[in-house]
Amino acid sequence: MSSLGAGSLEDLRADLHALARLSAEPEEISALIKRALEALHTLIPFDLAVAFRLEDGELLPLSATGRLAGRVPLSHSVRIDRYPTLKRALEERRPIALDAHHHHEEGDPFDGVLDLPPGHSCMVVPLYSGRNDVGVLTLDRRECETYSPAKVELAAVYGQLISLAIVLAEQSELLKRFGTQLKEQNRLLLKKIGGAEEACRTIEHCESPAMRRVVRMAQQIAPADIPVLIQGETGTGKEVMAQAIHAWSRRADGPFVTLNCAAIPEALIESELFGHVRGAFSGAEKDRLGRFRTANGGTLLLDEIGDLPVSAQARLLRVLQEGTFEPVGSDTSVRVDVRILAATHVDLEAATEAGTFRKDLYYRLAAVSLHLPPLRERREDIPRLANGYLERLARLRGPWTLHPRTLDVLRTEPWPGNIRELIHVLELVTLLKPKGTIYPEDLVIHGRRETRKNDVPMEAKRRRAEYRPRKDDGPMSFLARPGKILSYAEQERYYLQELLRLTRGRIYGPDGAAALAGLNPSTFRSKLVKWGLR
Repeated sequence: MSSLGAGSLEDLRADLHALARLSAEPEEISALIKRALEALHTLIPFDLAVAFRLEDGELLPLSATGRLAGRVPLSHSVRIDRYPTLKRALEERRPIALDAHHHHEEGDPFDGVLDLPPGHSCMVVPLYSGRNDVGVLTLDRRECETYSPAKVELAAVYGQLISLAIVLAEQSELLKRFGTQLKEQNRLLLKKIGGAEEACRTIEHCESPAMRRVVRMAQQIAPADIPVLIQGETGTGKEVMAQAIHAWSRRADGPFVTLNCAAIPEALIESELFGHVRGAFSGAEKDRLGRFRTANGGTLLLDEIGDLPVSAQARLLRVLQEGTFEPVGSDTSVRVDVRILAATHVDLEAATEAGTFRKDLYYRLAAVSLHLPPLRERREDIPRLANGYLERLARLRGPWTLHPRTLDVLRTEPWPGNIRELIHVLELVTLLKPKGTIYPEDLVIHGRRETRKNDVPMEAKRRRAEYRPRKDDGPMSFLARPGKILSYAEQERYYLQELLRLTRGRIYGPDGAAALAGLNPSTFRSKLVKWGLR
């Protein structure tokens, strides 16, 4: 390249810089090659430059430029094994300037397409990446002279950059295709297991008036981008509600990302939220996007927000106010467009008074507050929730049906774990019983099996047989009081009192009051509630 003048060297530097920049934008591959060849023309004269891609031994044109480019159709292909010089350039990884004897011995790749004079200027530049053959670049000129070594060396540099750009373009296209496939697979998977569509269906068809009021409000505020605070006991379906709000919003086609603030160590919470750069701290071996950037254009659910460390609350507040943040270890601000939903079982108002949660953050998050009622306050939804879950499970195994007595048991349970506890009970019973009708005795609730009404353990039968009324009650104690015949309701209440006295208030177990009565514990407990007994 020593024969190049100062101006040419300056042009070369500018062209190489532009080419290197373009190689980082592989989605513009056709424009990149065209501009690269046009830049090359200022240093190496040609009438035709064609970049070929090698596929299965065949060279297929990617781009062409020069005065003769319009005469070469992009459908023109060349078998590389027919032209030894093309093949040798790839094998030896070096450009070859052809002379007259090459054209005489093996012909020209453009024979029949272009009328070029014998002995015209021609160069073949290999395009490769590592051990992989990418293709070739051909330069042709009507003048009959051989390209100088300096021109050949310069073409080699351009060839390497063009090779890099082609490889990056292929990788970009492959990643894009895989990304599209993964997105579609995720969509199908979410559809299969429920996801936002299932979430909407689950809460839209609730029968409880209290739940219907919450759903109606959620549907009204979903189209806005304001933050929403979803409160409720553990297991009431706060994440399901968040999914539904996302599905009803204008961001439904964007990502729905969750972060359980209680499950992340305090030292890592900021990295999980805002990401980090490589080397930001010990163990940070590569950059991490963080949940905010992952959710860009969509919705971010901060579950168990009440457990967010105070140190992270100030940074979260700034993001909500300004929409910008710096990844851990970086001084470059990142702007995101994310809608925030927060969920918690903690009383955040009390937490603000206690100083464990920032008031300004609470008021920012609670632009709208939804409170999900516990399952014990919406018992009319239990049959639909239970049957709906069994129907979803039946897509893979089963099926099952719930006996009416089983539904009675489910309706009378207190469900301190709410819907999550109900789902766990049903999940366990379907594992223990592969299919068929589920009876009360099939259920395992709080680690115990329900008892059949007529299947009282032998110990309970013995205790019942040995039972005798108190002496002061007389032989008709269950039927009468002195001077009065007891009504059926009074007899039931008195009977329950006697069972509690006999068992010293014990309800559960083989010698408990429920077993003595031949009732399942849930039914027995509901009767106690009915009569105001403890």
